[in-house]
Amino acid sequence: MDKKQIAVIGSGFAGLAAAALLAKKGFDVSIYEKNDQPGGRARVWEKDGFRFDMGPSWYWMPDVFENYFALFGKKVSDYYNLIRLDPGYRIYFAEDDVMDIPAGMKELEELFESLEKGSALKLRAFLKQAEYKYKVGMGQYVFRPSHSITEFIDLRLIRESFRIQMLTSMSKHVRSIFKNEKLIKLLEFPVLFLGATPQNTPAMYSMMNYADLSLGTWYPQGGMNEIVKAMVSVAEEAGVKFLLNEEVLRIDVKNAKASGIETNTGFYAADMVIANADYQHVDQKLLEKPYQSYSPKYWDSRTLSPSSLLFYIGLNRKVEGIKHHNLFFDEDFELHAQEIYTKPAWPSKPLFYVSCTSQTDPEVAPENNENLFFLMPIAPALKDDDATREYYFDLMISRFEKLTGQSIRDAIIVKRSYALDDFSKDFHSFKGNAYGLANTLSQTAFFKPKMRSKKVQNLFFTGQLTVPGPGVPPSIISGQVVAAEVEKYFV
Repeated sequence: MDKKQIAVIGSGFAGLAAAALLAKKGFDVSIYEKNDQPGGRARVWEKDGFRFDMGPSWYWMPDVFENYFALFGKKVSDYYNLIRLDPGYRIYFAEDDVMDIPAGMKELEELFESLEKGSALKLRAFLKQAEYKYKVGMGQYVFRPSHSITEFIDLRLIRESFRIQMLTSMSKHVRSIFKNEKLIKLLEFPVLFLGATPQNTPAMYSMMNYADLSLGTWYPQGGMNEIVKAMVSVAEEAGVKFLLNEEVLRIDVKNAKASGIETNTGFYAADMVIANADYQHVDQKLLEKPYQSYSPKYWDSRTLSPSSLLFYIGLNRKVEGIKHHNLFFDEDFELHAQEIYTKPAWPSKPLFYVSCTSQTDPEVAPENNENLFFLMPIAPALKDDDATREYYFDLMISRFEKLTGQSIRDAIIVKRSYALDDFSKDFHSFKGNAYGLANTLSQTAFFKPKMRSKKVQNLFFTGQLTVPGPGVPPSIISGQVVAAEVEKYFV
């Protein structure tokens, strides 16, 4: 019997995971990638001896990666060397006011106690509860395809929903336990990765604090793209074929079934299509109107996670005193959040983040040089132009120099910006968003755009705009979930 042919659109983490698992099960799988390298946003840019991860830069939830490679009888260490960062990261609150987040629990408790008397014991209890949420969330919730609410109508799960605080906000939860503003900022910070404010994020996501403070912040030697290389290797070994520079222009549908895809080079027949490209783009642009699952009005009403203004900077000398990950929280968090979510605008006093991988990894920059990655979260759908980018570049560099007490402008020898228009051009990203849909309560689980097309029987979606949500580990899980659903389809 002929093998069933599966076309995967896009080679982000979810597409790579789904493709490899289905190829392992005996399907004939091909990935069609618009860009010149696999990995989606986790691409690499190299110039003059500098190597930059263009997208994700935080390695959290190491268990998700281990569990994924174990499905193929492999370990992470078969592909890359993982280093635990200590401190995990540094927070700049003001000049001469920094906080390093230690990897050791004893040191972390001492840090809490030094800022708020009695908070070490509170932290212990908080993280114990967060660990419980992590185990329930990662074990029972995220691997559900969320086709319908009926998947969650289970008394045990309903009880768990209350225990893991699905209905309380993260902000309320944290503030009911801790009073010190610095500790509150530290504990609220991880939900920024989920694309929503702590006020609008369910308290179940304190499991991110367990991921951060207990499981730790890691770095794959060579950079985040080493994960992509590992996943490509696993996929190729399983028999997946990669077609790069192959943009999908249309999904051909006849009688509510996809017959194949039209790309910039021709037509490819398929028994199943899995879309790992931007969901809104696939739904609204690659399908004819009768086969679209959602309306333009629906998409416009979604709360998107932020976009980002990014700068990749190469310096011809070292920078003193900074860490691998650095958070600049010297301005008002609330104001910046409002300018992303409530009244979208280019921020007046933004917070920002700087990654310096060359602090950990000598391979990513020439000797005695430094590799910097600046990221400023911004609202999606803003007007993007060079003058605006330069204004914020100047602002971030000025604050970086002031807070770290050293000049770097005259040492810049490599510079590239990346923002809304680039996300739209390279990934057809809806409104230029960087991380997908915000994980608000009204966009959690079965409230997200569905993994299975409502109108096309053999079309499934995976990645950051469907379940379980944004981030590298959730995307890998999304690929695993969709692979299981596709397999069921053919049974």
